[in-house]
Amino acid sequence: MDEWRVVWVPDPEWWGSEPVARAFGFEDLPSAVEQIGLMPGDPVFIAPNFTIDSNLLDFVLSEHFRFLERETKRNYATDIRILLTYLSSRGIYWRRASKQDLLNYRSWRCDAPQNPKRIGGSKWDREAAAFTRLFKWARMSPLPVDASRREHRAADSVSARVSWLTPRTWSLWSDIGLRGHGRDGVPTWGWDARTEARNTAFVRLTLSSGLRRQEAGSLLLFELPAHRLQHGRYLHGQLAGAVTRSKNGRTYYASVESVGQVETYIQSERAWAVQRAQRLGRYEQLDQMRLVTGVTNGRAKKVFWVDRNGVEGQQLLTRLGWRERQLLFLEGPRGPEPAWLWLTEQGMPMLPDRWNPVFTTANRRCEEVLLTPAERKVSRDLRAAEVRGKTPYATPHSARHSFALYMLIVLNQLMEARFGLTKEDRRDFAMLFGDPWWLVKTLLGHADIETTKRHYLAPVAHLQLESILAAADTDDGQEVEDVDGVFARLARESAGIQDIDVLVDHLKVDA
Repeated sequence: MDEWRVVWVPDPEWWGSEPVARAFGFEDLPSAVEQIGLMPGDPVFIAPNFTIDSNLLDFVLSEHFRFLERETKRNYATDIRILLTYLSSRGIYWRRASKQDLLNYRSWRCDAPQNPKRIGGSKWDREAAAFTRLFKWARMSPLPVDASRREHRAADSVSARVSWLTPRTWSLWSDIGLRGHGRDGVPTWGWDARTEARNTAFVRLTLSSGLRRQEAGSLLLFELPAHRLQHGRYLHGQLAGAVTRSKNGRTYYASVESVGQVETYIQSERAWAVQRAQRLGRYEQLDQMRLVTGVTNGRAKKVFWVDRNGVEGQQLLTRLGWRERQLLFLEGPRGPEPAWLWLTEQGMPMLPDRWNPVFTTANRRCEEVLLTPAERKVSRDLRAAEVRGKTPYATPHSARHSFALYMLIVLNQLMEARFGLTKEDRRDFAMLFGDPWWLVKTLLGHADIETTKRHYLAPVAHLQLESILAAADTDDGQEVEDVDGVFARLARESAGIQDIDVLVDHLKVDA
């Protein structure tokens, strides 16, 4: 058997019982792992003979891998595991892999008809980046693959993981998937709504702000936007650089309604989870806790704390990563409570990657409600287009893409419909403030506008800004198209936008 495996270092609360640790020959397995230098979320590669590959362990501990984001580590390790298994099946140890071996692997991975799980160009580019990092660390020369070379990257690299949902489709997805509604628009009998307020508030906030899963999922209570824009429906706050992909802090905006929904969650579900955790003494059992003693004002906010040993510490808020943020607690009316915004039912910080199962569960519930048993038996990738169009499908990143598309349409509506700008006016406006593409790029925190156009706004990147709205001419007496109408038309004209037009109308009639 040539199968390689990956074991992930768990978070402290997921280590399990002490007898399990002793089964591996350690009296204290967590301490042993910590002494090695492994951190929660790190991968450990297990060879087909069930031994730990020491070379790969050194790679994980090296600067080439150690400082990657947790999600990137998981993605790269998963990609490397598949390559290791492929090489082992051909009797090749990974440190002896040649350029020809990687060419053969790429052909099998991307093009071979006998491979039932072929991948696209964007996926290959990510895998090539992972392999390049590994082979460079191993100082293999020549490199079997080099992601910096154009010939080693895919020509068809267009993200297939991008998905857009129109506002009304998001409402349908949230109602059914997160609120337990049926086709009649009311919660079904026996619906478990214990985390409904948390889940719906998170989705509403990300849809309103365009924050990434880790950015929104790592927010602290005192980082919620509180400054209202003048005469506007939006609030703005400051995002810490340590939780962003670029490591640069930025201002973000969220609607008053979405922030109000988060505050409702704080006062209801979250408060109940905190009180229950305090009553059961969960926070008292934590080995590490930093009780916040103060937070300075201004843009360069600094957090002051004291730990369980009475040792005082301080750090700029923008430099606190998601691991350190889990340790921060505030003094509440009944004792310390987490400063972390999103909590599990147990009252503990909910890690950013835990949002993926929430979306997966919501997708499955939408399928159960909106598809027939026969349609559900067919895997999503193999379903016909008309079947896929009957049920919405969303991921945490779908909210960010949908935010970008929504803002582009709204900004164009403001420029064309509300202000009545001519082409000359639009040119002057763009010279002064930037066109809507540039504004959306800024809201998303992208460094390159081409990233915004190619990946986040691919469905409409080929359209002229003047044609996105294509409002009906008033000469024939028709009314100007509303936002829902714009989305419906774009969904018909462009690929990738989910707008369940017929189904939504049908549900409205039934309701």
